[in-house]
Amino acid sequence: MSATIILWSATIAQAALAVAMWLATVRMIKGPRAQDRVLGLDTLYINSMLMLLVFGIRTGNSVYFEASLVIGLLGFVATVALAKFLMRGEVIE
Repeated sequence: MSATIILWSATIAQAALAVAMWLATVRMIKGPRAQDRVLGLDTLYINSMLMLLVFGIRTGNSVYFEASLVIGLLGFVATVALAKFLMRGEVIE
């Protein structure tokens, strides 16, 4: 019974995350300003990280957890670099 609940919950979560990733991609492409595009990219990497976590829970494989950790770290660094570039016009001082 509990395996069925986990399977259906993971399926619903993956569907919701796919919709969220699609909406973030639309915001990243159509964003009227550069700040909107950065927020779209930030949301996209967080959603992809969560998608990998849900897939790892569904399959029981720990490789997906490590991949989501790498995506989270690289996405954070990229967001900080883009925000610094938008505020100051340079990344390295």
